[in-house]
Amino acid sequence: MKRHLIGILTWREGTRFFEPLTFRRMIKAGESLGATVFLFSVQDVSLETRQVRGFVPAEGGGWKSRWFPWPDIVLDRYRYYPQKKHQAYLPFRRQALFQYANSRFSNKWKVHQVLWQDEQMQKWLPETWEYSKERLFDMLRRHPQLYMKPANGTGGRSILRIDQKRHGYHLLGRGKRQAKREAVLTSDGDLLTFIHQWTKRERVGNEVFLLQQGLQLELMPERITDIRLLIQKTSQGKWAITGLGARIGKPKSSTSNLHGGGSAQPAGKFLAAHFGEEKALEILKECRLLAHHTTQVIENHYGRMVEFGMDIGVDANGHVWLIEVNPKPGRNIFRDLGQMGKYRQAIQRPLEYAIYLLEQGAEEQQRPVGLADFFLHEDEGELEVQAEEESLPPVSASCPENEWAQASESKRADQPDPEIADWPDRDR
Repeated sequence: MKRHLIGILTWREGTRFFEPLTFRRMIKAGESLGATVFLFSVQDVSLETRQVRGFVPAEGGGWKSRWFPWPDIVLDRYRYYPQKKHQAYLPFRRQALFQYANSRFSNKWKVHQVLWQDEQMQKWLPETWEYSKERLFDMLRRHPQLYMKPANGTGGRSILRIDQKRHGYHLLGRGKRQAKREAVLTSDGDLLTFIHQWTKRERVGNEVFLLQQGLQLELMPERITDIRLLIQKTSQGKWAITGLGARIGKPKSSTSNLHGGGSAQPAGKFLAAHFGEEKALEILKECRLLAHHTTQVIENHYGRMVEFGMDIGVDANGHVWLIEVNPKPGRNIFRDLGQMGKYRQAIQRPLEYAIYLLEQGAEEQQRPVGLADFFLHEDEGELEVQAEEESLPPVSASCPENEWAQASESKRADQPDPEIADWPDRDR
């Protein structure tokens, strides 16, 4: 039987990759699935010879490269930013040189506009607009709190919280390197000056900034909390929720992100502690409904996808809000929770889906027909407040449990570029 060849498209500089530990584990998981998996970037493709320079882990650490045949399918894990060093990615991606498991995506503003067009989504979406001076003060008339964020940002990068106070404004945010910024301003003019300086300093390339309605997500005193949910395609080609966890930000932080100093707790237990078990179950079920409906709306517009990480806010009244959708999400929350089965599954599922596409003849239907046909039936036990791990098959000999359970990787030459050290999926 032919061994499937799966390429993972990503950014690299030399032999540095922005999520090396995740990629190492994906390559190893591919071996256990009977596939050959390698990394490559835009500059590694030879159209003349129809070969790709691929990278795999070297025995002594780091990475080694060799020429591979044209891959059977490609998983796009490239994190694009509107910067000069990434300028070759979009023209390359538009050429459709390979069969991709996942379609191209858009920035937060364009995705919000797509989701807002669906009537059912609107109850879950906080008011969001592209930043302008006029829009800022219009929204401040209706919301006591706003968030300003870059349209291409991830991991809490460059997010600024604006709170209206009796005699002015209180601003709290984190910069590109997660440095905390705080200011108390007394006039509209001071606010505009601060925002102008903030966007000038924090902007990456030509990205735009967004204004978003603030939500009352401090379920713990002076701590922002939210739910991180991972939904992925399975080996049967269906959407299924891999897992979810609660994230609790540091005291007086503007975000809940883990690499900004936040911590993680099992979602069910966390919600039950604040709302009681019955309400917690209702919230978890709505999170699941939101996730499945969001994937359907996105695929109807953009085409086939593989996975999404969703940041879901639950306010003090138990209302569920979709804050962000990430098509190339991390998995570290499961590792932080000690849920190594879910972490292992989160690594493996994209590869299983890519293999499914190949075995289905490489031409799976690009757009979903309906919820009943497109989503895997999920055991209600996944939503039980006490259920934190599902039953999984034994770990293969080629992927021992103790290796999956490693909390970190030693520093090597393949560690992420310092410029992207604040990206959420970097391997810590």
